[in-house]
Amino acid sequence: MGLFDRIGRVVRANLNSMVSQSEDPEKILEQAVLDMQNDLIQVRQAVAQAIATQKRTERQISQSQATAEEWYRRAQLALQKNDETLAREALARRQSYQDTANALKSQIEQQSTVVGKLKQNMVTLESKLSEARTKKDMYIARARSAKASQQLNEMLDRVGTNNAMAAFDRMEERVLQLEAQSEAIAELSSGDAIEKQFKVLESGGNVDDELAALKAKLIAGDAPSLTASPSNPAKRSAIDDELEQLRAKLEES
Repeated sequence: MGLFDRIGRVVRANLNSMVSQSEDPEKILEQAVLDMQNDLIQVRQAVAQAIATQKRTERQISQSQATAEEWYRRAQLALQKNDETLAREALARRQSYQDTANALKSQIEQQSTVVGKLKQNMVTLESKLSEARTKKDMYIARARSAKASQQLNEMLDRVGTNNAMAAFDRMEERVLQLEAQSEAIAELSSGDAIEKQFKVLESGGNVDDELAALKAKLIAGDAPSLTASPSNPAKRSAIDDELEQLRAKLEES
């Protein structure tokens, strides 16, 4: 195989591939139905013309036969007038029109055959056109469905292959991390609160013990003074003031 043959084959293959890829099923089907409609119009026009020609031929046959009968009547009239020459001429004219009528009859038989075939072809084409219209609608619907499915699959492929899903995965990990941090902080905060409560309880217990010990000491060591008679109000007042100061310090701490 020569180089130019190989190049030609490659070019034809590429052109065929380009044409196949550029073919839109919907447009192709629409154009096919339109072509069939145009063909049907032409067939109908041909049938109409053939029928018109057939009718014209039939009129010509009738006229030729009528004219032939008229010349036959004239030939009879010429013989009645004893004019044999004129009668002969009339019969000759009659024969000419009769031959024309016979020829037209043969022609109209051929025309009838042609008209019959054209009518049959027209009916066949009408049936095919009706079928093509039905199939066109069905194929267009299937083509649109297939195209939509192809676009959807392409979108799914793009979603599966690009970084969109990876971004979602990263954000999911980030959200989980933030939730874990929030839970840890909540646990730590809860632990600090409990610890503070225990410290308060512990500090409160020491103060109460110290206060009770102080009261016991005061009662044990200064009992006579505390139970002194009302005649010594100054001493009682000093003790009460000191006790109030201690209470105030305890409350502040």
